[in-house]
Amino acid sequence: MTPPIAKDSKDAPGLPGSVKVTAGAKGTIGPNLAATLVFGSSGSVLVIELVSLRLLAPYVGLTLQMSTTVIGVALAAIAIGAWLGGRAADVLTAQRLLGPLFLAGGALTLAISPLVRGFGEWGGADARSQVLTLAGIAIFAPAAVLSAISPVVVKLRLANLAETGTVVGRLSGIGTLGGIAATFGTGFVLITLFSVTTILTGLGILLLVGGMLLTVLLWRSTAPALTASLLVLGICAGSATAVIPAACDVETRYHCARVLADPDRATGRILELDTLQHSYVDLADPTYLRFSYVQAIAAVLDTFRPDGTPINALHLGAGGLTIPRY
Repeated sequence: MTPPIAKDSKDAPGLPGSVKVTAGAKGTIGPNLAATLVFGSSGSVLVIELVSLRLLAPYVGLTLQMSTTVIGVALAAIAIGAWLGGRAADVLTAQRLLGPLFLAGGALTLAISPLVRGFGEWGGADARSQVLTLAGIAIFAPAAVLSAISPVVVKLRLANLAETGTVVGRLSGIGTLGGIAATFGTGFVLITLFSVTTILTGLGILLLVGGMLLTVLLWRSTAPALTASLLVLGICAGSATAVIPAACDVETRYHCARVLADPDRATGRILELDTLQHSYVDLADPTYLRFSYVQAIAAVLDTFRPDGTPINALHLGAGGLTIPRY
């Protein structure tokens, strides 16, 4: 005979195989708020993942290995965060976790940009090989914290075993939709309109504000010590972002573009996109051509015109405008 299953927080004593179910405080958060929290936290993880690819590109290049590392780190963070978040929801009071989790996620998100930029700019050439390691640490922390939110929300919505599948399935689906929306929104909208730093800063501030509201709403107490500590961390991270210089002179839709002085030629300037040199211009001598492929183009042009005379030509791709100046 199948033993009965306890429907509340008490065990069915003396029945082997009985299950203890601690019901969440149903009604603590409504279904719409639960959906919003899961949608937003899951989407935030994807925003961090995609933006981190652009953040790292000026230091290590946008390579297959770098993309693989970022995706792998993000997936590991999601797995570990969900695992630990579920455990914490069972051990601690679930409604008291949501506010601090959002606050911590916001503060750690604000810390990504200054950590990676500071290490990449001031670590030197030898240290740049370690940027991926630092990025892993910087990306892992906020992604793991934000991934812990979904199981906590499930705990708060789950009242008995009869609705387990419905609650878990619904919130899991909503979380996936949040990730999809964030993926397309970041790739097609946010990166097109804003810089990487602006996206991370805006997301971090939004998470901090949400965390403050949830702390007051669900905790019934502002928890001043913890809340103040996380807010101070967020403010310090945001301030560091403003102090540490960005790698880009201009951030385009595709690359981080910057102009570097040639250490071997005072009037030489190099246009660098991410980690690759794309154009070279001598400000004082337009006939000086550094790259061999540009020299070959110039040699072909010289065969079609007398030396020193202009030529009518359609030039596709500006770069440093080396050939038009020549």
